[in-house]
Amino acid sequence: MALAAESATSRSMRILIIEDDREAAAYLVKALKEAGHVPDHAGDGASGFHMADTRDYDVMVVDRMLPERDGLSVISGLREKGNDTPALILSALGQVDDRVTGLRAGGDDYLAKPFAFAELLARVEVLGRRRGSRDVETSYKVGDLELDRLSHEVRRAGKPIVLQPREFRLLEYMMKNAGQVVTRTMLLENVWDYHFDPQTNVIDVHVSRLRAKIEREFGSPLLHTVRGAGYIMRAD
Repeated sequence: MALAAESATSRSMRILIIEDDREAAAYLVKALKEAGHVPDHAGDGASGFHMADTRDYDVMVVDRMLPERDGLSVISGLREKGNDTPALILSALGQVDDRVTGLRAGGDDYLAKPFAFAELLARVEVLGRRRGSRDVETSYKVGDLELDRLSHEVRRAGKPIVLQPREFRLLEYMMKNAGQVVTRTMLLENVWDYHFDPQTNVIDVHVSRLRAKIEREFGSPLLHTVRGAGYIMRAD
């Protein structure tokens, strides 16, 4: 709680954590949320690269040793594509030569493991300020439907709605893009992290379940099907 209070005056940032150690990643996600930020997590270099390349983040926290694609390759690859999201490298390799290599690969800061979270938080927030960090939306509202990204609470007309994790991600993405047609490909990539079409009805099933939860007891529809195109979230 002290960390959250200490960081309360800082702007909320969207932070991507690319870390294959599940326990370490879960700790960082929890602590960054308590500090008022909005963290996302990728468990390997390939998925981390894709998330950083297709979504907007204020700062990345990147482990150096990762499966599928190492952290330095992730950062250098993003820099080659013009992505300038500040990157804090985490590594058990803390010698001067290791830090120099990391910074030359495109990293903006380097923190050796083990580290104190207070120091990591301070470094992340400094990187965010350097970039001219902006406020990140932590809640969305469409009609009388409200979603809070930090507490993971969903309410319609003031009534709580319980969603499964995938349903929450689906609703979050639809509300973030309210008023715009969202295609199946966009949903597969941003909600399911698929970069191919599995040729299943997984999207239809989840959309149907989500509709039942956010519309059945409330009358007016919010999640509409656009025939031959995809879906759109809007309050008629």
